Amino acid sequence: MRIIIAGAGEVGFHLAKQLSSKDHDITIIDLDEHQIEKSSSTSDVMSIRGSSTSIKLLKEARISETDLVVAVTSTECVNISTSILAKKLGAKKTIARVSSAEYVSDENLDMIKSLGIDYLIYPEELAAKEIVKLIEHTAATDIVDIEGGKLSIVGIKIDENVPVLNMTMREISEQHDISTFRVATILRNSETIIPSGENRFKLNDQVYIITTQNGIEDVMKIVGMNEKTINNLMILGGGKIGRKTAKLLEDNFNVKLIESNSDKAIDLADYLRKTLVIEGDGRDLDLLAQESIIDMDAFISVTEDAETNIITSLMAKHLGVTKTIAQVDNSDYVPLTKTIGLDSLINKKLIAANVISRFIKKSNIISSLSLSGMDAEVLEYVVKEGTPVTKKMVKDLNFPKNTVVGGYIRNKKGYITIGTTQFETDDKVVVFALSSGVTKVNNFFN
Repeated sequence: MRIIIAGAGEVGFHLAKQLSSKDHDITIIDLDEHQIEKSSSTSDVMSIRGSSTSIKLLKEARISETDLVVAVTSTECVNISTSILAKKLGAKKTIARVSSAEYVSDENLDMIKSLGIDYLIYPEELAAKEIVKLIEHTAATDIVDIEGGKLSIVGIKIDENVPVLNMTMREISEQHDISTFRVATILRNSETIIPSGENRFKLNDQVYIITTQNGIEDVMKIVGMNEKTINNLMILGGGKIGRKTAKLLEDNFNVKLIESNSDKAIDLADYLRKTLVIEGDGRDLDLLAQESIIDMDAFISVTEDAETNIITSLMAKHLGVTKTIAQVDNSDYVPLTKTIGLDSLINKKLIAANVISRFIKKSNIISSLSLSGMDAEVLEYVVKEGTPVTKKMVKDLNFPKNTVVGGYIRNKKGYITIGTTQFETDDKVVVFALSSGVTKVNNFFN
């Protein structure tokens, strides 16, 4: 399938990396030569330097033969213009990244689609919804739902209080029923491990587990992480993410929001019905003390500055806050922040890339998503008739050692894969693989 990605920034870069395979013919367009070179060096893509709103350039990129155009530059009007032009010039489908909530409102969606834009991505709203999921499951560092939660990928941090510390999966399986989940990857000191039954959980491991719809509770029970009740929470930063997060949470929690900009604080106070909006500098320890941070159950830092988010979250953790969430959009910081005591990270650009990838999957394209800080991919396949995976049980397929066949969805129900599983046509299968093993995995499904 032919795909054009307009914008080689963080979203475009992650998306090109996820979709780059022999099954896709990908062209990436950007004005920045450095960004183009970065994408070309890490992904099997064709690159064009120039403006995606140039009709001449789009024609040179064979827009009329293109199945999908994804416009994810940093400029909203460029993305909208690119998508409209692409559709008029013959592209089959278009996706545009926007930075304003009004475009994704129910009252405007029909009008947007009439212009030729099939799908809109609003990363700030996606990030806010991700935060809400993490507040609802306080023990998890990450939660990624697949097919509406029929399967879920749950991240947990191994600390000194976890009863499975220094145990192997084989030992855990002898003591517990693990039929509802499977350990998929482990991040240890910046090394990504695809585990076997003999790998031990070590202190400070970041572990990702795939589980069925009702399995999250089983996972938390076995690892000894009880979900803690959240009543009071504080949000630092009243930008788009903080504003949307507070709106989603204020009916069920006691929310305080700190915003340093006076005009923005006044606007937030008018917009939010139940949230207490405070004008001030959230980096000020005296202010945090005055606002009773020690009584908070959760602290969410979503300013535009990654360093501020990291430092204030660490301060909150030091003061005894149970759950801390920090927005970190600089992917270079992600491996570091996983090791310094932060509970959960939010990267809106990576979330957007993953959502776009799943949208593409609806067009029967192999899809993948990335996990923060991991040198591994989560691959989603739709099983085709007659492919190698339909001919033997999983234990006899000889999948590469650096992969885990985690789970599958059949007849709208999620299951965890076991050795005797044999896939059927139209099953949706989730595989975890190190980057070096992706090509070999693809061969089983082609």
